[in-house]
Amino acid sequence: MAEDVPKVDTNIPQTARIWNYLLGGKDNFEVDRQVGDQIVQSLPQFAEHARLSRKYLARAVRHLAGPAGITQFLDIGTGLPTADNTHEVAQQTNPAAKIVYVDNDPLVLAYAEALLTSTPEGKTAYVSADLYDPEAILKQAADTLDLSRPVALMLMGILGHVESDEEAKRIIDTILAALPSGSYFAMYDGSDTDAEVREATRIWNISANPKYHLRSPERIAALFDGLEIIEPGVVSVTRWKPDATAADAPEISQYCAVGRKP
Repeated sequence: MAEDVPKVDTNIPQTARIWNYLLGGKDNFEVDRQVGDQIVQSLPQFAEHARLSRKYLARAVRHLAGPAGITQFLDIGTGLPTADNTHEVAQQTNPAAKIVYVDNDPLVLAYAEALLTSTPEGKTAYVSADLYDPEAILKQAADTLDLSRPVALMLMGILGHVESDEEAKRIIDTILAALPSGSYFAMYDGSDTDAEVREATRIWNISANPKYHLRSPERIAALFDGLEIIEPGVVSVTRWKPDATAADAPEISQYCAVGRKP
């Protein structure tokens, strides 16, 4: 597989690697750590925000694979593997779960084999595709997932890289249109509700690629138009069905929601 991996430019900071650094991972370079450190200097709790967002992802997957009865997951914008990856959480809840990861970052592609672990009953696959080409994503995902049965679409921390609300909604709607009733859409993204987060995002956008765009909770809610947003609605990630590990966490400017296709 290595022969097909595009060259990784270690001189340009990259979102997946910066996020990996903030989550405590090792798959990053000095240029990424420099940007990460600048962000943390502006917002010391930013790394903790990253970890709290990751904990929301795990709770959402447990809910979807458990009470919601979802056995198929389409996780777009996977990023580099860290702790509590979608397939690990889903298959802990339901060993028969099938997960397709989607990303187009060359370093993520290089590490794809680390994501391709699976229980014997389930399946995990990786698709190299662009978020802006949902039709291509669906075509490749169909090799692993049965798109005639409900699927959980996961866009965790990725839609902030799409500046236009209309374009973000087009991507969501195109994918959900190909999925049956009973499918779900789960996401979180940075919100513009906190001045320190706005400053940290400004620093991010000076150096990092691609740039990140904050949305208000109201704009995030509008991405769910046509769906049934399940309780507790559009909230800070620490307020979405908190367990013992999140019950005492502060409310942060990372907002999330999970919606069901009627």
